[in-house]
Amino acid sequence: MAGHRFHHSKAEKLLNPKRRELIAPEEVVSLLHISERDVVADLGAGNGYFTVPIAKVAKTVYAVDVQQEMLDLLQQHAEKEGVENISYILSDVTATTIPSQSVDHGLMAFVLHEVADREAVFAEIARIMKPNGAFLLIDWEAVESDMGPPIHERIPSQQLMDEAKAAFAHVELVHFHPSVYGVMIATTKSNNFVQ
Repeated sequence: MAGHRFHHSKAEKLLNPKRRELIAPEEVVSLLHISERDVVADLGAGNGYFTVPIAKVAKTVYAVDVQQEMLDLLQQHAEKEGVENISYILSDVTATTIPSQSVDHGLMAFVLHEVADREAVFAEIARIMKPNGAFLLIDWEAVESDMGPPIHERIPSQQLMDEAKAAFAHVELVHFHPSVYGVMIATTKSNNFVQ
């Protein structure tokens, strides 16, 4: 079952320096091999913990969030950092306005456990990604930890791996911290979706 949506009033927690101990934005940039030629999507961007560091490297970033307040905070964060290559999209992550097959690399961090329809998310990833792209799903492992949602709201890594393998041909598990994992999806011309 999907958990409760993270409220924008707690947004300062998302930029807490302690999060770097779990996962640093630079790790994601490196893992996805983001370069200055790339168009990147950050689905559930929040106030930009990953978005702004990615935008400093990428050509363009589509920042999608369902809360306008989060996008406003992200825009303020980006302006402070002198970042101007972010497109702000107010949308649910299952049906964005990102053009089809326009994204080289993508990210959804600490959001999937809040989404009721993960298959719809996988379908949206398949739609927006270019062939030979990479998309990284980051979420909380189903273990007790100081940060993150209650354990009953978390998705065990093996469960998410199984779900992703049913949708995509190439999937790999990555561990960032005992309480944080990633599922790397390599997009191809032929994924497992019936179009």
